[in-house]
Amino acid sequence: MNANSYQAVVAAPGFALGIRCSDDEVTAIDFIEPRPEQAPSTPLAAEAARQLHAYLADPDFAFSLPLRPAGTSFQRRVWQAISAIPNGRTETYGQLAKSLKNAPRAVGQACGANPYPVVVPCHRVVATGGGLGGFARERGGFLLDVKRWLLRHEGGEFASTRG
Repeated sequence: MNANSYQAVVAAPGFALGIRCSDDEVTAIDFIEPRPEQAPSTPLAAEAARQLHAYLADPDFAFSLPLRPAGTSFQRRVWQAISAIPNGRTETYGQLAKSLKNAPRAVGQACGANPYPVVVPCHRVVATGGGLGGFARERGGFLLDVKRWLLRHEGGEFASTRG
């Protein structure tokens, strides 16, 4: 994604978050390679950047951003279930799939399609047996390092689950 397509960029430890929004709604948040902050160009981008900074300073921060409706009805159900996973906890793709009466692979694909990572915390979904699984449609490298950092930031263990 071209840096000019973001209305703001928030720098984080080892990565950055590119914010895209309309006047009224956040349309996407992208994990991007580390880069300097980009000052917000709209009031909503400024609020999104403020909230992302607040989360980076305090993992218990609760987001309240207007997110543009996106995804299929199944993806929205998965994202709603992900949003219910408490901070510092994880669930497996299989656990979510069972609760949604679907297949783990479908849950993983919905996680990968999440346009609002961090705000909709797909990093809290891990593989059975405590492995990280994938992240943002990637199976290794930079994005798995981001997932590890987010889980550590929240104080979660890779194998802990809510019960």
